[in-house]
Amino acid sequence: MADPQRKWVTDDVLTYSYLLLYIALSSGQIFFNKWVLSSKEINFPYPLGLTLLHMVFSSILCFMLTKVLKIMKVEEGMTLDIYINSVIPIGAMFAMTLWLGNTAYLYISVSFAQMLKAIMPVAVFILGVAAGLEMMSCRMLLIMSVISLGVLVASYGEIDINWVGVVYQMGGVVGEALRLIFMEILVKRKGLKLNPISVMYYVSPCSALCLLVPWIFLEKPKMDEQRTWSFQPLILTLNSLCTFALNLSVFLVIQHTSALTIRVAGVVKDWVVVLLSALLFADTKLTLINLFGYAIAIAGVAAYNNHKLKKGASQASSDESEPTVPLIQSSNSNK
Repeated sequence: MADPQRKWVTDDVLTYSYLLLYIALSSGQIFFNKWVLSSKEINFPYPLGLTLLHMVFSSILCFMLTKVLKIMKVEEGMTLDIYINSVIPIGAMFAMTLWLGNTAYLYISVSFAQMLKAIMPVAVFILGVAAGLEMMSCRMLLIMSVISLGVLVASYGEIDINWVGVVYQMGGVVGEALRLIFMEILVKRKGLKLNPISVMYYVSPCSALCLLVPWIFLEKPKMDEQRTWSFQPLILTLNSLCTFALNLSVFLVIQHTSALTIRVAGVVKDWVVVLLSALLFADTKLTLINLFGYAIAIAGVAAYNNHKLKKGASQASSDESEPTVPLIQSSNSNK
């Protein structure tokens, strides 16, 4: 008979291992992208091309894992109507998020980009109210105000602020907020629940096509004209593989822990990125005002996460009393 205490310790170690894997991959991927894009390092300063490579790699790998090797399963239930009305907008917004977010690294430091990302809940809330998914309340207005104030203070403390980079980063934030809204509509209104590998299987090819068109017109002519850039297949393949592994690590964390755990791990990861970037990159110069403003913003984000989790718990309890059957039942939904 298995020792319950030993099993508990094993499960605990496994959970922390998945959390550390997520934090390491998430933080590492941000630094990896910055390193690849930097003209002083790998010198591949084409964020559109890099993001397009990620999506093509993800599409091929998902197809190999699900259709050829059949190691993982794509959940059924996708229709042409759902693909056109939900998956394509999600893929387009995902492409926009990655493109603009990676472009921002060419103009601003990793730490400052991470601070600006703290404004995400504000964008999600505003767009959620517009889409009828969120309700305006005094509590939420206060939380949004705290987050906005923190980001403003952090921006004020930035020594070498580049507004072009800020615009790109804010565009990426809006794209990610829209993606989350479309994902929520897909689950709530369409009744479709997909595990992460299924989402990647459907979304990655769409995102690749959305990135291909602007790449042809915006970056390909520059790449043909300027031969000073460096293309290193091994490095770029490894970078794409890390991106894919990051998406799967999120799946593992959610599967073995909870929504609260992944949100707390996200906050820890943000602080790790901000502090490590000051040590790894010469263009990062943190000030006390930076850190103070970011701390205010993170406090607001923590309050927002707590509010959303309580709201989700109350909705779950009400759903138990009046159960509904979604189009696809999945115990591993990517939320």
